[in-house]
Amino acid sequence: MQISAATEADMGEVIALWEACGLTRPWNDPAADYRLAVANGTSAILLAYSEGELVASVLTGFDGHRGWVYYLAVAPYAQKQGLGRKMMAAAEHWLRERNAPKIQLMVRDDNEAAIGFYKALGYDVQPVVTIGRRLD
Repeated sequence: MQISAATEADMGEVIALWEACGLTRPWNDPAADYRLAVANGTSAILLAYSEGELVASVLTGFDGHRGWVYYLAVAPYAQKQGLGRKMMAAAEHWLRERNAPKIQLMVRDDNEAAIGFYKALGYDVQPVVTIGRRLD
């Protein structure tokens, strides 16, 4: 398996993966998220290919204070094979290279499968409330 950074040319294929994994939401434009991540030096979308086929992705970024992870996706047919772990390791490596002291991510509180996955990787559910506002 080969892991590399995404380019603008990969967008359609990556968004199709995100959609296949149920990661997109009507109120978030995945193409806008993709373009911002690829164009910004403080973030990257890491892609995993197996035999020339996209099988996994993760968007990671460093805001200068914390590292963040979004859009961890593994093709449905390739799940339960350790690819999610490998992608999180790649995101952690990317963040360590930038001296990020901490990594965080947001998971919907009813997504027990994702919470269990991250707990198995050594992540802790933290007692915080996310507060937000749309600017668009």
